[in-house]
Amino acid sequence: MGEDKIQPGTETRIALVGIIVEKREAAAAVNEVLHQYSSYIIGRMGLPYREKQVNIISVVLDAPADVISAVSGKLGRLPGVSSKALYSKQNK
Repeated sequence: MGEDKIQPGTETRIALVGIIVEKREAAAAVNEVLHQYSSYIIGRMGLPYREKQVNIISVVLDAPADVISAVSGKLGRLPGVSSKALYSKQNK
C-alpha cells in the first residue's frame, strides 16, 4: 500500500507530525506506516525519554494535505500511539 510520488502541479504543504509512542510494541507498526509514506518524508528525529518510558518522534513531510492527514490519522489510531500534525501556512 505504498504511496506514489507527487504528480506535477499538485499543491503540497510542509508539515511536522509529532508522534508519542507509549507502548514499545507499537514501534514496528509506526515504522511500517512511515515506510509507506517515505517518499514524502524530508526528515525524521526520534528521542527516547527513558524516565517516562516513551519515545518521541518528529517527522517532517512535504506532501498534499490529504496525505499528511492520512499519515497522522493512521499513526494516531495505533494502540499506544498519539499523533498530531502541524501545517506550514505556506502552500506550494
